[in-house]
Amino acid sequence: MQHTVVERELEIRLVLSPERSVPVPARLSYRSDDPFAVHVTFHINTDHPVEWTFARELLVEGVFRPCGNGDVRVWPTKVDGRSVVLMALSSPDGDALLQAPAAQVSAWLERTLRVVPPGSEGEQLGMDDALAQLLAR
Repeated sequence: MQHTVVERELEIRLVLSPERSVPVPARLSYRSDDPFAVHVTFHINTDHPVEWTFARELLVEGVFRPCGNGDVRVWPTKVDGRSVVLMALSSPDGDALLQAPAAQVSAWLERTLRVVPPGSEGEQLGMDDALAQLLAR
């Protein structure tokens, strides 16, 4: 089975305080062979980028309304009159509040939804075929 990758490079802002943020180059990545997840890679000035993986559904919903709890929370807002998506990420290593341009995130999400429409993610995993083969034995 052929798998598709949908990627988007963009500049996300790391919010340090209400008055200050710094740019962070990032890559949004979606793979049809991992259909429930989105991957975000942050290129910070270290030897290894920081990578986060969370549910695509969380990001899709977060473009429209606040959602998530625990380690990943996502919500839309406006900053200086621009629509943005905020992502609050928490880990044992620390917390980060990130601000991404809503139009760029939405356009990328639309591309992922064309590759694997909502509700069809399980079909991408081939679980039905694997289960049928297992039960046929």
